Amino acid sequence: MAHSSLDPGLDGILMIDKPIGPTSHDIVGLVRRLAATKRVGHGGTLDPFASGVLPVFLGKATRVVEFHLADRKAYRATVCFGASSTTDDLEGELTPSERVPDRASLEAMLPSFIGPILQRPPAYSAIKVAGRRAYAMARAGETVELAERAVTIHGLELQAWDATDAERPIAILDVACSAGTYIRALARDLGERLGSAAYLGALRRTAAGTFDETMAIALDDVRSAAAGGADGLRPLLRPIDDGLDRFPAVALTAAEVAAVARGQFVRPTAGFPAGAERYRLVTPHGALAAIATDAGTGRLAPDKVLVAAEAVA
Repeated sequence: MAHSSLDPGLDGILMIDKPIGPTSHDIVGLVRRLAATKRVGHGGTLDPFASGVLPVFLGKATRVVEFHLADRKAYRATVCFGASSTTDDLEGELTPSERVPDRASLEAMLPSFIGPILQRPPAYSAIKVAGRRAYAMARAGETVELAERAVTIHGLELQAWDATDAERPIAILDVACSAGTYIRALARDLGERLGSAAYLGALRRTAAGTFDETMAIALDDVRSAAAGGADGLRPLLRPIDDGLDRFPAVALTAAEVAAVARGQFVRPTAGFPAGAERYRLVTPHGALAAIATDAGTGRLAPDKVLVAAEAVA
């Protein structure tokens, strides 16, 4: 499907509620087909057995994915105690442990995980060791020793405790954490710290940055919207700069937008607050023209330009 200059295609963020089963890559592939565009990316991988918030970026929005990858994440995690798993989740081979914790001991220990911690990623992970994926090495029976990495747990709360099976109690935890945190590793470490064992039985991402599950759209609804063609997705798209509120918006005049489209530095008539990491340069119509950095002496340097010179000529 070709797009004319008057029909620029689909540009924006599709907030998908990923179901259990498909990979994040599968979801991107589906959106590519439904949107009839190759320019699609996602904002943070979810394992196949996990569900929840998966931001998918279309068209020009793919230019800003990098600004979302470091966003905080939030999860609802089901942690199963009383056994360890070779993969640290429900898909691995389980080995029962002799001891199981009680609710009180778990609640007393949770605060010790809040803040900056060192975490050893699961052996079955996509991290590369000497050019090979760790999970490929683990599947081949090789011993995988991954270095600990620093992550931050911002919040860790017990929402429910089910000890119906006394030998396999289950905890439902709400986790807020930095990007790069492995919830599977957190489950494993909780079990070990309690002198027992644990693995991740289920996982749902409830938020990614400022995007939360109330904004997420079921995959069936995305398919239905696109049933009559790619344009059916347009009402579902969020603006390209949604979730980038930490970058101050700077209003530009039409002439300044034209200069930005040519990649030139601008000295915005409206001025801008000093000290921000980046800035959102906005057209008189409120659309995102570019992401820029402070070039000093009252000027901004376009970093990611999202308007075409011919479109503002």
